[in-house]
Amino acid sequence: MVGRITKRVAQAILTVYVVISLTFGMIRLMPGGPMDYLRGQLIQSSSGDVNMQQINRLVEVYTNVNPDKPVWQQYIDYVISIASGDLGRSIIYSEPVADILANALPWTLLLMVTSIFLTFVLGVSLGAVMAYNEGELIDVGTTLNGIFLNSVPYYVAGILLVYVLGYQLGWFPTGGRMTSGTTVGFNYPFLAGALHHAALPIMSLVITGFGGWALSMRGNSIRILGEDYLRVAQLRGLPSRRISLWYVGRNAILPMYTGLMISIGFVFGGSVILEQIFRYPGVGYYLYQSIGARDYPLMMGGFLIITITVAIGVFIADATYGFIDPRAGGGDHESY
Repeated sequence: MVGRITKRVAQAILTVYVVISLTFGMIRLMPGGPMDYLRGQLIQSSSGDVNMQQINRLVEVYTNVNPDKPVWQQYIDYVISIASGDLGRSIIYSEPVADILANALPWTLLLMVTSIFLTFVLGVSLGAVMAYNEGELIDVGTTLNGIFLNSVPYYVAGILLVYVLGYQLGWFPTGGRMTSGTTVGFNYPFLAGALHHAALPIMSLVITGFGGWALSMRGNSIRILGEDYLRVAQLRGLPSRRISLWYVGRNAILPMYTGLMISIGFVFGGSVILEQIFRYPGVGYYLYQSIGARDYPLMMGGFLIITITVAIGVFIADATYGFIDPRAGGGDHESY
């Protein structure tokens, strides 16, 4: 088990390292890329004679790459800067990228963690009900609704929600992430305002996402309901509640666990469009702004955050699955 976890840690670190190397390649090698674009902007904004040495120093401040140094030294300096938390400086906001993303990340986590939790719990609960009522009206109706809603893109649902519940009915705010005038902290006005502003984005993800989990849970539960060990448990006279939770529910959820962890990264990627629709200043919002403004340092910092999130999600799924389901431990459990 320890060896497998060590291997997964190494794979996660290697994944992040490869992404960092690719961002360096984009900065250094792309024709008309970030360095040339920055250099052109700085030259246009400079008054009088152009001091290329000073321009190159400013480019290094923004991108962590000094054009005057050899390529190999640029690469080493860039990797060291990223590893130390220096992601460069944003062009459009004139602030360190690390500070911008650090302030935005908690808000994106609020959206994503809450959405994933509610989607999974709602989907699993409905899937279990559908399985125990297979073929009945509640099963057929919920299945059709789940298929339909799961086929609707989250951004389409987001646009409809913000138009109807935001602009038409005025029940929810159509932008921002907290109520103005409130103090950030663990107090009711701030928490209530933050949840109120996050409600529509969360609803759009939950409404369009729970159907897939419900159908997966239904299929897994129906398969398990036909297993021989479940009939043995019933013949032994075990309480139906215990059979439902420990025999059916636990074994039906296990195959969905890895997908749940992996979905974290993909939901983070989807936050780019979602946060733009609701004008919610999170990581996705700033990433979208950076793409439109060609703010390469901020753009690559956002990509790096999403990559790290995916790597962490996959690592946690792989590292914890053996504890949740001992059968997945393989050779690590042969002595038992």
